[in-house]
Amino acid sequence: MSHQHHHEHHHGPVELTNVNRAFIVGISLNFLFVLIEVFVGLYIHSLSLLSDAGHNLADVGALALSLLAFRLLKVKANDKYTYGYRKTSILTALFNAVILLVSVGAIAYEAVHRLLNPEPLPGYTIAIVAGIGIAINAFTAILFLKDKEKDINIKSAYLHLVSDALVSLGLVVAGIIIHYTNWYWLDPVFSIIIVIIILLGTWRLLKHSLRLSLDGVPPNVDLQEVKNKALKVKGVVEIHHIHIWAISTTENALTAHVVVAENYTMQEIEAIKKQLKHEFEHQNIHHVTLETETNITDCEKTEC
Repeated sequence: MSHQHHHEHHHGPVELTNVNRAFIVGISLNFLFVLIEVFVGLYIHSLSLLSDAGHNLADVGALALSLLAFRLLKVKANDKYTYGYRKTSILTALFNAVILLVSVGAIAYEAVHRLLNPEPLPGYTIAIVAGIGIAINAFTAILFLKDKEKDINIKSAYLHLVSDALVSLGLVVAGIIIHYTNWYWLDPVFSIIIVIIILLGTWRLLKHSLRLSLDGVPPNVDLQEVKNKALKVKGVVEIHHIHIWAISTTENALTAHVVVAENYTMQEIEAIKKQLKHEFEHQNIHHVTLETETNITDCEKTEC
């Protein structure tokens, strides 16, 4: 099993204890902030605060689901689920994206309504609450910074938090402007801007997670590159019937048929397989199953 870890200079494993802690701290702080926003938003009738609360609540849900997915990654495989529950991390990302899209519709509807009849608001209060949001989101985002390239769920959590911090920054600016100019229409305008920001971020997450749910080639794997690397290995004549899919948001699998030059012994073929597995690990593929055959025409005849 020693060759299993060569690829780790590439990315390094996700440290689950750190991630676990980051998720729990993130969920607690953000949920607290949602309560503050809802309370103040209702009290002063600010739609932008309430829509931001909706946005943040969706993120708390996303963080909670991602944490659950991480926990399920640790559950051992069994007779019914031979891969364990790793795929939940992909379904979670998909579910998050769908929930966000639904919440966006509700916010947009209310914002348009509010644009037509703006209400007076204390801009200063909006700015203070949003300022708290920047601090909380930025702090939580930093917890995920280190591991964000290793897993789509950590990355989506990180991106959510960074976009939340930016939205809060926008609200601080809007609040200050409202305070000095009484341009109350800025409140719904900002909630529409928040909606657009959520949409742009969510669309990519939706596309990405849908692709993994349908066993598409994961975005961090290049099929052509995999073929090229395989053909460079001495003794490999051809590689076909390649299937690459994601087992979880961090692990990918590959099956393929490899045609080996005719005069190779079993031992040499085993060595070729080992070399191929090593090459594929550098391509972010961790579970490799290879079938070898010697003559290409045999393969076509039996329609393997």
